[in-house]
Amino acid sequence: MKKELDYFYIGSNFGWNQNDFKTYWMKIGGCGAVTACDSFVYFKKYFGKSRLYPNDVEKVDYDEYYAFTNVIKPYLRPRITGIDRLDIYIEGVRRYFDDVGESSLEISGYDGENNYDDARLILKKQIDEKYIVPMLVLNNRNIVVRDYVWHWFLLGGYEEIDEKLMVKVITYGSYRWVDFEDLWNSGHRRKGGLIIYRGK
Repeated sequence: MKKELDYFYIGSNFGWNQNDFKTYWMKIGGCGAVTACDSFVYFKKYFGKSRLYPNDVEKVDYDEYYAFTNVIKPYLRPRITGIDRLDIYIEGVRRYFDDVGESSLEISGYDGENNYDDARLILKKQIDEKYIVPMLVLNNRNIVVRDYVWHWFLLGGYEEIDEKLMVKVITYGSYRWVDFEDLWNSGHRRKGGLIIYRGK
């Protein structure tokens, strides 16, 4: 079974490309803010959450989106260690929700310490219900996912192939399909996890 969420383009990019930032810190450490900005556009476009993004979502404008990242930056600012815990991300998004009066969405975290089988079920449920899923990966021993080390990205689909769960990883203005188990079972003690959005 394969499920993919509808998404959006900014020019020729699939969502925002972090390399397009002009400042050093956002270019190397703005991944958390990008996943939030993309999520807010997504929720306005497909869930009607108009408070989350102030601009048109039928054709997302590059300059308008760039300006919006500066609105979100104080909530999820880059830092030396990165946004390396789920609670930092959750607190920033909740503050933004409070400031714009968004009360119909809840945000929580699903820690990477949890086992893979449970995480797999939760991820599938989120995608089945059309929720975009931010994910944080810290260190990871799986060389096939080295591009996603110490990085926030979005999961926008899944496909079950035999026993594997392949997930659609959205980052840097493009996407690719990756084995979810490789992302989840990092082989390191300290882990990231998933961000879970739910309607109230």
